[in-house]
Formats: sequence, structure tokens, C-alpha cells
Amino acid sequence: MSKPLRQKAILSILDRGPVASQEELQRSLHKRGFDVGQATLSRDIYDLGLVKTGEGYALASSDTTSEPALPPVSRLVREFVLDVRPAQNLLVIKTTVGSAQPVCAALDGEEWPEAVGSVAGDDTILIVCSDKRAASRLAARTQEMLA
Repeated sequence: MSKPLRQKAILSILDRGPVASQEELQRSLHKRGFDVGQATLSRDIYDLGLVKTGEGYALASSDTTSEPALPPVSRLVREFVLDVRPAQNLLVIKTTVGSAQPVCAALDGEEWPEAVGSVAGDDTILIVCSDKRAASRLAARTQEMLA
């Protein structure tokens, strides 16, 4: 079935309330005759601007003052980070051109205790850590997301 019909079905399912997980949403779609894989479902969730709340996936509120939700930090790191280098208590992260700010915003959103603050340019992120050991831990954590 077509993408517009599938996405209409997703919205119809969410009209009844939040859905706890992608698996549950996938089962609900299957009951309606849509055999959809996880990757396709993730793209639909992104395309529709659905948000993950404490109760599960839901339609984004109509509050226009809120910023659009970022994709998961691991996805942004995998897609846009080219290099991660600790330098004393600093962490320098190189990204593709134009990607540093969204990646930095996602990393900031993780509120990691090792990070004191960060600055993003066009293709470079500078994260200030409390000490050299904290920078190494954060570099290792970021490198794991690249794998």
C-alpha cells in the first residue's frame, strides 16, 4: 500500500492515544493490512513529526513555541560525525559541513556529566570537559556511537 495511506493509518491509530513502542505501532498497522518494516516505520515517524513521550509515540502538540524534535543523538553521530579527538580537557568533534549545530544540540540534550559546555561552528564542535579523564570518557562514548 502507498506511503500516504500508511501514514494516514498511523495518524488514525494515534488519534486514539499514544502508542507505547514502534513494535506496538507496527502490530497495529499489520492488523490494518500494512506490512511495514522497522526502517520504513522510523521514516514515517520522522516524516509525520511524531514525538516520544512518557506514554509512547504521539502526535506533536500544536504548541508552535517549541522547537522541532531532533533525531536520536546516536543517529546524528553516525550520520554526521567524521572524527572525535580529545585534547586535554577538551573534545573536538569534526562533522560534515553544516552539521555541527544539530549534532551539538543533540549531544547537549544528553546532559552528560562530563561536559561542562559546548560550542558549535559549521563543521566543528568543541566540548569543554571537567578534566582530561572526563574528555576521554566522553570521546569513548561518542566513538561507540560511530561503530
